Amino acid sequence: MELIELAIKTRYPIDAFLFVQRGLDHTVRSIHGEPDPSTFEDEDAYEADAETRHVSGEQLCLGLRDFAIDQYGLMAQTVLRRWRITSCEDFGRIVFAMVDANLMRKTANDQVEDFYDVFDFDEAFAPQLILSDNG
Repeated sequence: MELIELAIKTRYPIDAFLFVQRGLDHTVRSIHGEPDPSTFEDEDAYEADAETRHVSGEQLCLGLRDFAIDQYGLMAQTVLRRWRITSCEDFGRIVFAMVDANLMRKTANDQVEDFYDVFDFDEAFAPQLILSDNG
């Protein structure tokens, strides 16, 4: 399934899915560092490395928050709201829609509830916090 079909099927625009894809990459690299392609002897080695580079729902939410602030600064919450993302639960719904469409993978332990109540958007994107983090 392509992102266009996914956007039609859900309440989120394509930009929301693209943001989550880019934010996942940002989060994985922040937590696990850059992958070293020279260590992959074959596809199985690559798949095994992907499993060790997994991030939890909570880690992804926090990474997406940081990525949004890095990309959009004080406008982060406004941009996310334009894409109908108003809570961490929305991140989870987007991720699991992408999992269902085979655009992302999950482990057997991952569930959409992992994204519930990770942080409050109004608090996380409060201007005074953004300015103090970037100032």
